[in-house]
Amino acid sequence: MITVVTGTDTEVGKTIVTAALAVLAGDSVAVVKPAQTGVRPDEPGDLAEVGRLSGVTVLHEGVRLPEPLAPTTAARRAEVALPSVAEHAATVDKLASSYDTVLVEGAGGLLVGLDADGNNLADLAAQLTSPFRFVVVTRAGLGTLNHTGLTIEALRARKLPVDGLVIGAWPTEPNLAEGCNLEDLPATTGIPVIGRIPAGVGNWSREEFAAAVPGWFE
Repeated sequence: MITVVTGTDTEVGKTIVTAALAVLAGDSVAVVKPAQTGVRPDEPGDLAEVGRLSGVTVLHEGVRLPEPLAPTTAARRAEVALPSVAEHAATVDKLASSYDTVLVEGAGGLLVGLDADGNNLADLAAQLTSPFRFVVVTRAGLGTLNHTGLTIEALRARKLPVDGLVIGAWPTEPNLAEGCNLEDLPATTGIPVIGRIPAGVGNWSREEFAAAVPGWFE
C-alpha cells in the first residue's frame, strides 16, 4: 500500500508523521520525498530525520533545492530541471512492487507545484497504478478547520481516497480552541482524526519514539 502524506500547510509536522507511520508499518518500508527544498547538498533533509526516528533505510529523494521555497520557484531560481510527476509516480510504483508500504511525503501543502508544468502532489497520486490513500497532517489550533476543509475538498474533487487526519503537534495542555477542534475536525470534514503526535517528539531518540508511536494513533 502507498500512503501519501500531505499537509494543510508547510511546517505542520509531515516529516514526524511520516516517521511515525513508518514505525507502524513494520519492516518492509520505503519512503519517498519527491522534492526537498531549503537544504543544501551537504545538509540532512527531511528523509534523514525520518530515518533517524524510524530506522527506515530505504529513502528516496527526487530532487534537492537549496532555497526554502516551493519546488517550482526554487528550481526556477536555481536553474534546475525538475523531474515530472510522471517520473515520481513511476519511482513510487516501482518501490511498491518491492515493499509492503511506501510512504510519500509531499512538500508544503497539497497543491504546491512539483514539476515544470505545475503539477502537484494530487496529480502525482492520480498517476499511480498501485493502491494508495492520503493522510492529511493538520494543525491543532485556530484556522485548522478552514485549512483542513479546503484540503479535503480538493482531494474529494479529484476523487482521491483519504484515510484520515493526523494532528502534527498536539500540545501537552490543549487550549479551548484546540480541544474543540479535535471534535470539530471530523464533524466538519467527514474524515476521522486517526492520530495525534505530541509536540516536541522530533527531539526524542529512536528508541523512545518507536516505543511511543502506537499510542498516538487510533
